[in-house]
Amino acid sequence: MEYSYISTNNIHLHVVQEGPEEGPLVLLLHGFPEFWYGWRQQIPYLAAIGYRVWAPDQRGYNLSAKPPGLAAYNLDVLAADVVGLLDAAGREKASLVGHDWGGAVAWWVASKYPERLARLVVLNCPHGAVMQKHLRRNPAQRRRSWYFFFFQTPWLPEAVSRLANWRLLVRMLRGSSRPGTFTDADLALYRQAWSQPHAYTSMVHWYRALFQRPPAPPPKRPIAVPTLLLWGAQDRFLGREMAQPSIDLCSAGRLVFVEEATHWVQHEEAERVNALIGNFLREG
Repeated sequence: MEYSYISTNNIHLHVVQEGPEEGPLVLLLHGFPEFWYGWRQQIPYLAAIGYRVWAPDQRGYNLSAKPPGLAAYNLDVLAADVVGLLDAAGREKASLVGHDWGGAVAWWVASKYPERLARLVVLNCPHGAVMQKHLRRNPAQRRRSWYFFFFQTPWLPEAVSRLANWRLLVRMLRGSSRPGTFTDADLALYRQAWSQPHAYTSMVHWYRALFQRPPAPPPKRPIAVPTLLLWGAQDRFLGREMAQPSIDLCSAGRLVFVEEATHWVQHEEAERVNALIGNFLREG
């Protein structure tokens, strides 16, 4: 793997790269509370089958820039980071793979910049319009998403999460995944990423900006990019009832449930997820 800092959208993002320079570009967007390392089982696989893989620490995370203020974490800004990475790579188009919050950014890029994407893969993240509807009308989803509302509180989420060497975040990861998914060695790297100066506040700002600095809605049109939605059915945070309505908003969409997996599907079922992503990308 190669480790670089790439200039995009007036900031620098730390980007892990692998695969042949001339290969089709694939960007992997991690979610909360991860960083590029969340794709460690996908990066070498995609590189080995011929893709040029870029896996950034998204803004606010780990070694990437952490600009202050909520406006810096608006979805339009996050999407512009992705488009800027394509420009930096000298590519008109790339395929985009996103998990959790990375999936939300991926949906947004597909909505606003469909001409820049060849293929879209989203893991355990509903389309934004579907999520918004369920937060308003689905009491079960509101209960699952309690932390969205907790994160709106100033300074308290940061203070609570830092207690006892990030014990609550570790419990969240281990309590919502299959046993053995996150090893002690993995969690040591996560703690190091969370402990970077200003990192955790910036990570939480993604949630705050969603409520307090929402972007203007994208055009009301189907997602035109060929889309694969993978969904670990045992997700404790996001109900599976949001998956089909999300894929219904796509002109050419496909939904695959991984019944035995949780929210952390790319960790728990890496071989299957890799094959599904690889086969889908090669159809393009």
